[in-house]
Amino acid sequence: MHLSAGDILGTYKIVSAIGVGGMGEVYRARDLNLRREVAVKVLPELLVRDTERLALFRREAEVLASLNHPNIASIYGTEGTALILELVDGPMLSDRIKQGAIPADEALNLIRQMVDAIEYAHERGVIHRDLKPLNIKITADGVLKILDFGLAKAIDERAPAPKDPGAS
Repeated sequence: MHLSAGDILGTYKIVSAIGVGGMGEVYRARDLNLRREVAVKVLPELLVRDTERLALFRREAEVLASLNHPNIASIYGTEGTALILELVDGPMLSDRIKQGAIPADEALNLIRQMVDAIEYAHERGVIHRDLKPLNIKITADGVLKILDFGLAKAIDERAPAPKDPGAS
């Protein structure tokens, strides 16, 4: 579904387009009930009819709902085939890298935040599988936020580890 500024989706008024990726289109929107800015991620029209892509999209919502960490962008809910997400203002890590070398203290701070978030997700059986500078934002306060869990995989921590074929 393609949205334009002024369109209404449930209780969300679209403000502007933010970006387009393989799994969706993302818009800045205003939550008319709670009076806050949010991100709305919708599947492109062609993918809404693809049951496999729709299942991945719904899984992204479930995976995000299972995570609550200051360095992972939150999900607030769904609206039809749209995800209502925390709006993270600030540059992508890829844009920050293009500006030149990141000072060591800043880089270490960002790495610590990223490791904390990934460790948290792994402890809860979630593997991001698409971690890259385009899926990471940095706020004006220097807080790193991991975005886009569209390719994430939930693993069952209770499953027995595969046996080593060389072990007796």
